Amino acid sequence: MPWYQAFVLGLVQGFSEFLPISSSGHLLLTRWVFGWDPPGDESVEKAFDVALHFGTFMAVVAYFRHDLKRYIREGVRLIWNREKPIDPDGRIAWLLVVATIPAALVGVVLEDWIDERLGTPAIIGVSLIVFGVLLWWADQKHGKRTIDEFHLKDSLIVGAAQTLALNPGTSRSGITMTAARWIGFDRDTAARVSFLLSLPVILGAVVFKVGGLFADGVPDGLGGALVIGVITSAISGWVAVWGTLALVRNFSFTPFVVYRIVVGVAVLIAVAFGAG
Repeated sequence: MPWYQAFVLGLVQGFSEFLPISSSGHLLLTRWVFGWDPPGDESVEKAFDVALHFGTFMAVVAYFRHDLKRYIREGVRLIWNREKPIDPDGRIAWLLVVATIPAALVGVVLEDWIDERLGTPAIIGVSLIVFGVLLWWADQKHGKRTIDEFHLKDSLIVGAAQTLALNPGTSRSGITMTAARWIGFDRDTAARVSFLLSLPVILGAVVFKVGGLFADGVPDGLGGALVIGVITSAISGWVAVWGTLALVRNFSFTPFVVYRIVVGVAVLIAVAFGAG
């Protein structure tokens, strides 16, 4: 894989992972638009994309390092200390873990079906539009709940919504923000919950997919591309996290909705005229 392809894909992954616009959908569309051949067989391409997620994983860890240190400390302490009242940070830590279970289970069971049936430009285009409209609808609610009010029911609802992100074009961050806004959380909390939920999901995918890639042996010429892609996605991912939180504290999710609809319509028009 040429270095410039790894660089561009790293930028696409970094920015689109945390903006509610679908990273998997944008990676597929980027290759489709430029006509880039996959770096080997399909499993290698998927492992490369997951490796890019490791960069965004590091971005979230770097940005929320103080919060994560607190959540991990109190979450572990909660296992050994059952006295009440329960520390809010420990409770939130375990609720975030619970919220990752639905998507993990569905992903394991339906991975092959998803790879075979979904991810086409037409489906991505429709998904960008439909789930963009849902984000706009949920964002109209004047939710004021904060992360301290995140409970088990909320965890299950957001976790169930996250399973829809297995469809490229839905957007993991977008659908979790949509669910959080729908059940009454303010925009800052919706974004924070979404970003924190990405950690166990991304880490699990990296261990499973990238671990398999290294176990089988990295194809010639892919090692340098992996390094470039991961570093680029980490830097752009950090900027995306910072920018999204700064934006939603003062504005709405509408700019992302408009972007999704415009890109979705453009993709459908291109497909209708026989592109790709």
